[in-house]
Amino acid sequence: MTSTPVRDHTNTNDAGRHAAHATSEPPAQPAARTAGRLRLPRPRGPVSSALIATLVAGPPADDAHAQLEPLRAAAADALLDAERTDPADELAVLHDGDLQLALTVMYELHHRGVGGVDDAWEWEPALLAVRQSLERPFEAAVRARAGRPVCDETDAAGVAKRLFELAEADDGPSLSRYLARRATAEQALEFLALRSIYQLMEADPHTWAIPRLYGAPKAALVEIQSDEYGGGRPGYLHSELFAATMRRAGLDDTYGAYLDVVPTPVLVSVNTMSLFALHRRLRGAIVGHLAAYEITSSIPSRLYSTGFRRLGHDTDTTRYFDEHVEADAVHEQIAARDLAGRLVEQDPAIRDDVLLGAAACLAIEGDVGAYALGHWEEGTSALLAPLENMPSTGA
Repeated sequence: MTSTPVRDHTNTNDAGRHAAHATSEPPAQPAARTAGRLRLPRPRGPVSSALIATLVAGPPADDAHAQLEPLRAAAADALLDAERTDPADELAVLHDGDLQLALTVMYELHHRGVGGVDDAWEWEPALLAVRQSLERPFEAAVRARAGRPVCDETDAAGVAKRLFELAEADDGPSLSRYLARRATAEQALEFLALRSIYQLMEADPHTWAIPRLYGAPKAALVEIQSDEYGGGRPGYLHSELFAATMRRAGLDDTYGAYLDVVPTPVLVSVNTMSLFALHRRLRGAIVGHLAAYEITSSIPSRLYSTGFRRLGHDTDTTRYFDEHVEADAVHEQIAARDLAGRLVEQDPAIRDDVLLGAAACLAIEGDVGAYALGHWEEGTSALLAPLENMPSTGA
């Protein structure tokens, strides 16, 4: 695995495409079809534009293949353009905000759904075929970005030890240390907006693995996820705690509210989870991803809490991070040994996928941090548009 961040062309590509394909407001949707769903995002280029236009036009037609021809053609052209631009760039799909937004929208059909989009699209074979055409190069790019970490052990203790070694060896930039010591008030709010795309759905992608496991690994995953969902108590779900943090900070806590302004690396991060989660063959990867996520959560959470307190926020704002300091210190052991380690003991052939998921998590989350820090250290925003142009709930 390498911690060298991928190139990101958000400022040159995403912003231009975003403006070119966002000249009008998304069509209004009936409240019954938008409640709890992802807000319909603005397109970032020809692929996401064709996708959104098709989805909001109505349910799949009898000839959905023909209905999706504009999307299929746009996707094929985009992939061909990327290949022509730099045939040797195996990470090209990770740089393209248009393709990443298209994947985000298609994956969201399997989660809460998208405002104004008929649920029949979720399992429409013609749409799944288009998604697969994007997933092939995306998966290849994620694998390349993760590198090829190795492990000689197949026992739970040995696998857990290797996962902790991967996390320890990760030399990516520390977003948490920056927030604790140097971040401005505006940068702290941008951090919440960047994190919100996943944190407002926290735990959901990893939960897809539960029915794909059995025995000890399944029990371990259920134990972790039960905590993530607040032990079944409304208001204590970690996603709801994060929403409360956003409200206290004066931000909009609506699901996906800041999707239009987050850069490409954030989309890659959530799409990687969905890629691993929605394919049974990659169940080892989503387990490894969760293990790495938990291993690298406790100490950064303490630093995030320190940073928000330094900036004058109260305990109601930091409660989300405070909760993760202790919870994830326990979760990291369960995830590494009882979940990932026991899964490899059950099926040694899955070991490489577990390592893939862990390495991908570390590398791609590191890319998000590197992107944000690079902009903040230059005195520029890590978002595609200033927060003051976005809605807020008020402190």
